[in-house]
Amino acid sequence: MNIAIVGLGRIGTSFINRVMDLKSKGIYIIAASENEDTEGKKAAMAKQIQILTPDEITTMGDYLDIIFDLTGNPKVRKDLRDGLKKRRNTYTVIAPENIVHLLWAVMEDKALPDVHLNKGY
Repeated sequence: MNIAIVGLGRIGTSFINRVMDLKSKGIYIIAASENEDTEGKKAAMAKQIQILTPDEITTMGDYLDIIFDLTGNPKVRKDLRDGLKKRRNTYTVIAPENIVHLLWAVMEDKALPDVHLNKGY
């Protein structure tokens, strides 16, 4: 499963740090997006994960299974949907924060930080 994470603020940083450990289970982070210089962006760069714009992520076609939108910004979500639609990509899905909270609850005992609008987007 190839995933991209858009928004590497508090939730995105926690999520990417945990998901990077799942390669043995067939989950690969192939791209991430963050405008600010966050710990999550630094972690992604250290693991040589591509840092792209949200629009560039939507060009990856059906090679990309899931985009996790962790920005908390409705405009970013709309831009991602529009980008996939423009490229006629009906395969890739956009997972919002509530799906990340569900996955996190299955993977971890501690809660994720609260979502706040990422001012970088």
